Amino acid sequence: MYTIGQVAKFLGVSRDTLKFYEEKELVKPKQDDENGYRKYNDYDIYDVITTNFYRHLDIEVKKIQEIRQSKSIIEIEDLLGEKKRKIEEEIAYKQLLLKRLEEVEEGCKNIRAYLGKYTIKEMPLLLIKGEISDFMAYDEYEMIKKNTDQLKETVTLTDIRRIISFDEKGVTGDKCVVVNAIEKAEVPVQGRILSHPKCIYTIVENGRWLNGENDVAEHVEAYLRKVGMENGYEPVGVVYVNILLTTYEEGVERIFLEIYAPIKN
Repeated sequence: MYTIGQVAKFLGVSRDTLKFYEEKELVKPKQDDENGYRKYNDYDIYDVITTNFYRHLDIEVKKIQEIRQSKSIIEIEDLLGEKKRKIEEEIAYKQLLLKRLEEVEEGCKNIRAYLGKYTIKEMPLLLIKGEISDFMAYDEYEMIKKNTDQLKETVTLTDIRRIISFDEKGVTGDKCVVVNAIEKAEVPVQGRILSHPKCIYTIVENGRWLNGENDVAEHVEAYLRKVGMENGYEPVGVVYVNILLTTYEEGVERIFLEIYAPIKN
């Protein structure tokens, strides 16, 4: 017979863990009639080892209790299959989260490199999944949740692209679309794909503190027209705007907009 301290030492588990197993009746050591201390026999120790086996598979205590009552091999296979599916879902979520974190990191680098500056680059492929009337059309955000790669079904504004159309006189059109970024390897896919091999790429800063809550469309269009005229680029007449990052400085909102303006070859 062994004390709880001895068992804890043998198996490398804490006394609190053993007490927890006792409370859940996963192990039932007998009490010593003389001093009231619990005494573990060989079978009790085996029960602890078995419980640890299932706990290391992250099986919930309630499920282990059910197994201890009675579970066939088929039932255990079903239980393990259910656990496996949950883990696969968690892995998929973590992979998506990692991808989003890497995208935000890349966005921060781009802000430092291209805020107030520009380069010429290809616009990533975007699959249009739907259209909403405005960034602030919150009652239409169900469209975003249904049609984008979601992190726990939350709404992220990076799933929206604002498309501003213009001609030599100024802005002629403005709409917002819900998109999914796709890889070239995924093409062909069903739906309309936005693709432009050559664009003026820049980052502009927006925010209520900067523009007095005025719309940024006129500012973006004028800036890109100026860049085009000064460098001999002929714009196609459309601009794609993405909210890259929102942050705050001394409590004041700062919004960084990523701009792709297609130009003719």
